[in-house]
Amino acid sequence: MGRARFLKAAMPETANLLAFVAASALLGITPGPDILYVVMRGAAQGPRAGLAAAAGLCTGIVGHIALCAAGLSAIIAGSATAFTVIKIAGAAWLIWLGIAMWRARGGIDPGAEPPARPLTGIYRQSIVMNLLNPKVALFFLAFLPQFVTPDGAPVALQLTVLGLIFMAVSFIIMGAAGLAGGQVRRLLACNERAGRWLERGAGTVLIALGIRLAIQNP
Repeated sequence: MGRARFLKAAMPETANLLAFVAASALLGITPGPDILYVVMRGAAQGPRAGLAAAAGLCTGIVGHIALCAAGLSAIIAGSATAFTVIKIAGAAWLIWLGIAMWRARGGIDPGAEPPARPLTGIYRQSIVMNLLNPKVALFFLAFLPQFVTPDGAPVALQLTVLGLIFMAVSFIIMGAAGLAGGQVRRLLACNERAGRWLERGAGTVLIALGIRLAIQNP
């Protein structure tokens, strides 16, 4: 019984919860790198690939939730060296993924479903992409505490609950974006040349996102 009350205390009050979900949804539908990434993944490799990318990005959120709850995001925010190292690693990862998509051969097979192995690869790649973006850690550090109740459950627990809610809202939005991108793939499935250039376009987007991350300041 005590545990149930403890967990209930960690949940935001109804008004606070609704405000948080609305803010999370608004941030989610705002065009940005994550939405662009899942749309291009879906467009280049199919709707299941878009969903895998969305799931990977949202799984990566768990790591940032843990950092925020433990207070480590504040260390990243206060250390220019730590921020730069993570940022450069993330940028290099994105650029490498983009180059790999440019070098991939073959167009779109209209009758083929993406095999399981590449989907797991997209999922893992998307997790790493999210974890290596220090901007996400700083975002959680700035956003989540606004909805914490000082006299409620332990702050770390409240931050964790809020982060998981944000992750669920984000997956709904990004998953829908990935599926929408997959529809583009189906429309172009009969044109092998268009499919090849679509995949190269997705690679270009990843390279551009990597360069953007590398030149950004904290």
